[in-house]
Amino acid sequence: MPKSTAPYGSWKSPITSQLIASQTVALDQVRIFNGSLYWLERRPEEAGRTVVVRFSRNTRSDMLPPPFNARSRVHEYGGGVYCVCQPGVFFVNDADQDIYRVIDDRIERITLTEHMRFADLSYDAERERILCICEDHGVSSKEPANSLAAVDIQSGEIMILHSGYDFYSNPRASHDGTRLAWLCWNHPNMPWDGTQLWLGRIDADGSLAHAEHVAGDSTISIFQPEWSADNRLYFVTDESGWWNLARLEQRQTVAVTNIESEFGLPQWVFGQTTYAFCEHNKIICSRISDGSGQLSLIDLDTFKLTDIEIPLTTFDSICADNGTAGIIAASRRDFSQVIKLDSARLETQTLVRSCDMAIDDAYLSTGQNFWLETRHADKIHAIYYAPANKDYQAPAEQLAPLIVLCHGGPTGAAHASLDIRKQYWTSRGFAIVDVNYSGSTGYGRDYRERLKDNWGVRDVEDICDAAKFFASKGIVDASRLIVKGSSAGGYTVLAALTFHDTFSCGASYYGISDLETLCADTHKFEARYTEQLIGRYPEQQSIYRQRSPIHHVDQLSCPIIFFQGLEDRVVPPSQAEKMVSALKNKGIPVCYVPFENEQHGFRQAVSIKSALDAELYFYSVIFGFRTGDELPPIAIENVNP
Repeated sequence: MPKSTAPYGSWKSPITSQLIASQTVALDQVRIFNGSLYWLERRPEEAGRTVVVRFSRNTRSDMLPPPFNARSRVHEYGGGVYCVCQPGVFFVNDADQDIYRVIDDRIERITLTEHMRFADLSYDAERERILCICEDHGVSSKEPANSLAAVDIQSGEIMILHSGYDFYSNPRASHDGTRLAWLCWNHPNMPWDGTQLWLGRIDADGSLAHAEHVAGDSTISIFQPEWSADNRLYFVTDESGWWNLARLEQRQTVAVTNIESEFGLPQWVFGQTTYAFCEHNKIICSRISDGSGQLSLIDLDTFKLTDIEIPLTTFDSICADNGTAGIIAASRRDFSQVIKLDSARLETQTLVRSCDMAIDDAYLSTGQNFWLETRHADKIHAIYYAPANKDYQAPAEQLAPLIVLCHGGPTGAAHASLDIRKQYWTSRGFAIVDVNYSGSTGYGRDYRERLKDNWGVRDVEDICDAAKFFASKGIVDASRLIVKGSSAGGYTVLAALTFHDTFSCGASYYGISDLETLCADTHKFEARYTEQLIGRYPEQQSIYRQRSPIHHVDQLSCPIIFFQGLEDRVVPPSQAEKMVSALKNKGIPVCYVPFENEQHGFRQAVSIKSALDAELYFYSVIFGFRTGDELPPIAIENVNP
């Protein structure tokens, strides 16, 4: 059939907000035990409930009936929320933050606490206890107290194994039960800045003795310590400037790999895994090179690395046992999925996909990698998605509006895997560029540290340079450049719109407008993050004020839509509400879309659908096009009806 001619942005698409909200799940934390694979599914249709799912004998089954919801609030972001072992499946329940056990189709409560939260669960088989991170909110100090803990699975008794550091993660007992490894660090470091790897002997009573610091420091980031079957300790370290695999030998760090690739990740959540022991002398691992993922095998006798050639390019949450691996994987043409991999035959089986929609490829846009030169004569990585819809073409001479995406963190990263929410926009006639601005992970420590003291400067300049690059090529409309981001990316949005004149409008999802207020109001994990990104506070208060959009609203002239969870403790609603009030008073078109019962990131189907609908409606009003969707109108201040 011939294509219909219609303006960009107005194309009708089969990828609807309702389908995205109802037919997608978020996949996380794959684990393997006794030949069965397990993973987490966060389901918008169930009000964002997260369920442990088991795949055994070619059958999928939910391990948690409603209302149980596997979610930890340690560091607010959680992670490492469950573990699987001989005594059952242990998980942290969202409603009370206590540990529960699933055994023989029944659920029993293990801990009964009022002020404690748990995360990063692993099993100590020798002593029948759960090793975990404990965050005590009942202490009298301003911040909760974090510690390394063990929970007896019969009595629920909690033993504190180590305390005194601001943060802990990755408690892992050796297979012979004699030693314990863990990570710890102090303010103002974040785990990607610097962590310490500690090793302790476990005494007969289960307590720790002879604990010692064996690797890492305030300028070396250690990630994912793990014990091999022969009780040797492996971990990832960025001592070389790149996160590479290493092994501890006689208290010395021995490099297993030494290449310009990233085998580690920024530890925003607990329980992340990029490698696992799949056979007696082999590791299966993922790494990122030039913005793309690669799955590989490493021979631990020779340290030889061999790439696994499968048609997938993004890998996460790797687990393995006896030659079988479980992995979350995706590609430019494949949605995120849990795969089962035979590491000998290199054969894969897809167990579940994050998106159930059957979509014609002609409605999908494939990400293209670009390396762009910045005004500082260095380069940034970006992924460009052209508009794609087999049913439409734009009028001659019209160029597409461009949405520039700013990932969160800011120590995060964008990947070129198939993302249904990006396709929502490209199938309607929008172009997208997802920018890995200075400070992003996946490109080595130097790239990551470009943002030190420069948050609100380098990230903003980089996204402006990316937008101008694509506009200068004549493939997008320079008069319809949109900037969009969430959390730290939302701050980049507001700073770009305030301090630069590159963009026509923006969308801020729970973004930061007042850096001083952020220091006072945010949670412990990020309480001093800005010291690395901006400077010490209050000593350098003037810089905080200079870079806070709320203090420079007089420079703003662009329409903005704000989305905010009213239960957000990471970026409180006041950050958006102050900006909305200021823009409203200045006469700038502004829209505020708050969501009750949502926190930092939207989990419920109704919120996901409403946000997509509102954002599209907002752009249609600002740029004056009629959408191909029947959208509920939203109130936009300072716009004539």
